[in-house]
Amino acid sequence: MEDKIRNLLEKPIMDAGYVLDSVFYGLEDNVNTLRLVIDKKGYINVGDCVKVNEIVNPILDEADPISESYVLDICSKEKGSGIDE
Repeated sequence: MEDKIRNLLEKPIMDAGYVLDSVFYGLEDNVNTLRLVIDKKGYINVGDCVKVNEIVNPILDEADPISESYVLDICSKEKGSGIDE
């Protein structure tokens, strides 16, 4: 599932200036969760996460790769791990 989602989202995310660092899909606290970890040169802020959310939501809605309901979580890598720091 993660590879399918990565293949679907990686290019649009890269075109917006971000890197799709990792994709996780599974249960967290009994909730289906799709977590996209993004990165870019410098630091990721909340606005970056919102921007990527606005990019990927329509793609996920149209492709509908996950049949069950889930929570979409877009977050950054650990603090201070920006690309080429």
